[in-house]
Amino acid sequence: MAAAGVKVGVRNSQRSLRVGDAWVRRIVRGACAAEGISKAEIGVLLAGDRGIARYNEAWLGHEGPTDVISFVLERAGDGWPGADRLVGDIVVSVPQAVRVARQVGWPARCELAYYLVHGVLHLAGHDDRTPAERRAIRRREGRVMTALGLPSPPLAPRPAARQSRPVA
Repeated sequence: MAAAGVKVGVRNSQRSLRVGDAWVRRIVRGACAAEGISKAEIGVLLAGDRGIARYNEAWLGHEGPTDVISFVLERAGDGWPGADRLVGDIVVSVPQAVRVARQVGWPARCELAYYLVHGVLHLAGHDDRTPAERRAIRRREGRVMTALGLPSPPLAPRPAARQSRPVA
């Protein structure tokens, strides 16, 4: 299931949840495989609230922390020289994942995996700006989570922290 041509770098700058780099790589590669992405370079930053808030404010103009932000650096088919693969970064707030997991009643690792999947979907070109796009991406998130052997996200209402538009 894992995409062999998908390189994933992980940097962990948080202390809210013990997470191994291999686990993060497995989730990201599995999400890429589920999306048919076979060639990619993706950096993942596991951030604390202050870290992600800096990215959120600098790149999206939103104050405070959010759950996940995706940065598209290159996407296959964009017409850029050498754009034969997906290149991007995903920043996730692990403390946010821990808080929301408690609220919706499932494990923090599942919420974190959900954020990683959401980030990969944004890198792949899916958006959630309109109600129709949000419904479509939620369905896709559930399918990818299931493909990874994880439960689908709970239907419980989530905090309005989804300001994770891809930055290109």
